[in-house]
Amino acid sequence: MKKVLSIFLLSFVALGLSGQQVGLTLQQCKDMALVNDPYVKNSFLDVMAAEAQKKEVFAEHFPRLSFSSFGFYAQKPMISLTAIDIFGDNEFGQLIHEIFTDFAEENGGSPEFTALKYGFNASFTLIQPIYAGGRIAKGNELASLGIKAANLKKDLQVRTKKEDVEKSYWEIVALEEKRNTLKHLNELLDVLHKDVTSGIEAGLITDTDLLLVNMKKNELKSGEIQLDGGIRLLKMNLFNAIGQPYSVFESVANEETPYIDNIVLADRLSDFRSPEAYYVPEEQLAENVQETQLLGMMVEAKKLEKRLALGEVLPTVAIGGTYGYAELNGRQFNGNLFAMIQVPISDWGKASKKLERLEYQVQKSQNEKDYLTSQLLLQIRQFWLNLNVAWEKMNVAKENVELANKTVKNQMSEFEAGMIPLSDLLMTQTKLYEATEAYVNSQIEYSKALTTYLGRKTTNN
Repeated sequence: MKKVLSIFLLSFVALGLSGQQVGLTLQQCKDMALVNDPYVKNSFLDVMAAEAQKKEVFAEHFPRLSFSSFGFYAQKPMISLTAIDIFGDNEFGQLIHEIFTDFAEENGGSPEFTALKYGFNASFTLIQPIYAGGRIAKGNELASLGIKAANLKKDLQVRTKKEDVEKSYWEIVALEEKRNTLKHLNELLDVLHKDVTSGIEAGLITDTDLLLVNMKKNELKSGEIQLDGGIRLLKMNLFNAIGQPYSVFESVANEETPYIDNIVLADRLSDFRSPEAYYVPEEQLAENVQETQLLGMMVEAKKLEKRLALGEVLPTVAIGGTYGYAELNGRQFNGNLFAMIQVPISDWGKASKKLERLEYQVQKSQNEKDYLTSQLLLQIRQFWLNLNVAWEKMNVAKENVELANKTVKNQMSEFEAGMIPLSDLLMTQTKLYEATEAYVNSQIEYSKALTTYLGRKTTNN
């Protein structure tokens, strides 16, 4: 990503310094869009979040170490015993009680035995899961599946963004092609203007013909102005989409914010090849497309969820140990080892109903996958058909342009020879523009069909 940005920044710096036109390729625009689009950025963050979750779940394999402590101070001892409480209310107990009472009175003490007025305990506990009904292992599988799904969603987001940029790019190129056609027609009118002027001077042509030529030139000029405005507007949308700065005022443009008209698109519509050059077997496309893989993962995820639920009714086994310090009646360090097994007995059928519900969801996901996969295969076939139809229409439109050019050249000669009126020649030139415009529109349709078809591939295009 950083490498891509540095290349583009150098390009824009050069553009701003020289004031010359610098071309941006379609691939450069795609790369810039991926760097700057917030949704694409978030899709990469989703992948990193899924990877973090995988590590989080994997930690369940390791022992859990905890520390706990407890302290207390009682207003009165929680244990208070006399000799009678210990030896019983009998002669022996009475005797011992009298002895302790006399001893306590002589020494300023109490005949009662007291304990637990205050105390403190601190310990470490280590628990190692041995078996949890398969929930730990299946949880790891589900987390791994989450990473794959996040990557596919990221690829899908990238694909969508690239398709949007590509369509916007070709729309601009198409308008530029139409503008070039108008310039070409204007050049033809310039030649015609000279011929008509010469004819007027020779007394062969009336002033009316010159007026017709000037009207046609003004018409073309108006169309060119409209196209220039449309190109700037589409460029603004494209540059906003790819996150690149620009200025609509040439006077305030600088190195960091180049003038919008100085940024031109390098790729041409004529660079397209026939559909056969892009063909991929439909079964391969249907199998590898992100949507199909996501559907398969959805089914697998439902199966894993069912397996996790099954683990809730299976025994749980763990071992562990504790070691700590206690200060109650005395001070001591102590430790112990333990083993634990937990076996669910009854939850009144809750677990079985949950498993039944999840099984229905598995079947539902499988049905959706099978149906949508078949629909996707049909869609891919339609995309391929649309691509071929667009190619044929484009070839026909191209042939019409060639014929219109030949007609204009022939009628130019006929007009110079005085064989046809000026109005016929102007009408033919108009048809040339219409044919060229239709050809450019057919190229746009082919580019859109190609973008849609190639977008089903998992590889970068």
